[in-house]
Amino acid sequence: MIDATAFQRTIGAGGVAVFPADTVYGLACDPESEEAAARLYALKGRAPEKPAAVMFFDRDQAMDALPELGRRTRAALARLLPDRVTVLLPNPRHRFPLACGPDPDTLGLRVPRLPDLAAVAVPVLQSSANHAGGDDARRLEDVPADIRDGADLVLDGGELPGTPSTVIDLRRYERDGRWTVLRSGAVSPEAIGTVLG
Repeated sequence: MIDATAFQRTIGAGGVAVFPADTVYGLACDPESEEAAARLYALKGRAPEKPAAVMFFDRDQAMDALPELGRRTRAALARLLPDRVTVLLPNPRHRFPLACGPDPDTLGLRVPRLPDLAAVAVPVLQSSANHAGGDDARRLEDVPADIRDGADLVLDGGELPGTPSTVIDLRRYERDGRWTVLRSGAVSPEAIGTVLG
């Protein structure tokens, strides 16, 4: 059983957590804390200008946090989420700038299906728990030791599927219904096509 209370407490205190996502092990921190985001990126050895994703643990919370999304896009998200996908969305209000890197007009959104963390009521800035360019971690012991040692909380969820999320670009979806798979991953492009048409 994953301790959702300890996870949320760590995020709220400005800490960095290693946690089991629905795909691979991830790192999480408060998406509004510059200090926490800097620590997360330093643990990975990743340049801070590279974008990350913001993860919510409840789809309705994600929708409520992004009221500017259009009707068509919201309908697509209702069909796509929760699942093992990262969705790139237009971000006209420049929300969660620490996760957006050099492009504040784009937000990466994740809503996984994680029953053990469903009670977590805050979003997190999330990235994979590996060194930049390194292999994704399927088991906790695959997370580099220096990352585990440097985190404030480490949660073991056993062995995960090991395939990262599929990245879907929905930035033009509201305007003309166009979408693109930018990275094939845990959900096939064919399955995405069935959902989005």
